[in-house]
Amino acid sequence: MNDTNIIVPELPESISNAVIIQWCKKQGDSIKTDDILVELETDKVVLEIPATINGILKTILVKQGETVKSQQIIGILEEIALNDIKYDINKITDKQTKNNITNNHYLSPSLRRKNNYDILNNNQEKHNEKINIKNSTTYNITRVPMSPIRQKITQQLMLSKNNTVMLTTFNEVNMQKINKIRNKYNVLIQEKYNFKLGFMSFYIKAVTQSLQIYPQINAYIDNNDIIYNNFYHINIAIATKRGLLTPIIKDTDKIPLLDIEKKIKELVLKSNTNQLSIDDLNSGTFTITNGGVFGSLMSTPIINPPQSAILGIHAIKDRPIVIKEKICIMPMTYLALSYDHRLIDGKEAIGFLNNIKSLLEEPLYLLMQI
Repeated sequence: MNDTNIIVPELPESISNAVIIQWCKKQGDSIKTDDILVELETDKVVLEIPATINGILKTILVKQGETVKSQQIIGILEEIALNDIKYDINKITDKQTKNNITNNHYLSPSLRRKNNYDILNNNQEKHNEKINIKNSTTYNITRVPMSPIRQKITQQLMLSKNNTVMLTTFNEVNMQKINKIRNKYNVLIQEKYNFKLGFMSFYIKAVTQSLQIYPQINAYIDNNDIIYNNFYHINIAIATKRGLLTPIIKDTDKIPLLDIEKKIKELVLKSNTNQLSIDDLNSGTFTITNGGVFGSLMSTPIINPPQSAILGIHAIKDRPIVIKEKICIMPMTYLALSYDHRLIDGKEAIGFLNNIKSLLEEPLYLLMQI
């Protein structure tokens, strides 16, 4: 019989290593083509390695929790003819079925993830109990290792802090006209496309049109050079159980508003089910983060290196404002633009934010791309 190596996929230059979250099969288990063998976590995504042959998992070379590098051999499969693999679930006893379900032999990838999430949580709780440190008082502490994604977030935040001269400027926007569009057309959109029209697609369109007017904000510094991005790939910040992810909607200048909304829904689903690819996270030029979904009224977002600016959007609240010398109650939100002052002057930053405000308050201009 032939042996086949289980190899870590080729990782991009921006990702140096990965951590084995779990082996989905045990050494000696029967394997069919496309069965998921192992899950790896990088600082950006979770990767699944499927079996490429029918056979058995002969050897596990790297254990759960250990770090691996691109193209590293982490296990060996022994090829066996399909007819030789005994895999008849109807002949399994109740006790065997229970054990196999616990070990994920017959679960779909989505159910297996949920099952393993519960098992890992239980194991982690037991592990945490073991390392509780008790002193003469009743105080306890718990030490747990950072996940790769949390380590990456930490590194990116420190990189931003230490390598940018960050300044934040603010403005406020009357969202009444966008609210009217959503209220008028959402039922029709949901019936036809099976999703609701949110606010983020309007923000992305407004940002994209404004970046075309202020190209400096879509650029970044590389040593003594300024690199201008002549394309518009917008990162959107999504909070997940694993941490904050910023997948990208690419070429937002070429995509209609409803297609952007559809893409947002797809990226949120992929983020929450660990289905993002490396391509979903590479080559962004500008980031939008929405603290408003958690109730934030105001914040100063931190730049996502190597980008030069980030837009923070916040909760929409009814507030009194003056319109034509009358006090009116309107749905208002604050915008916050943090930018690298080495590259972007206050005039450009304020002009950029004012342009976004104008487009959001007159969404007809936004939709017509005037």
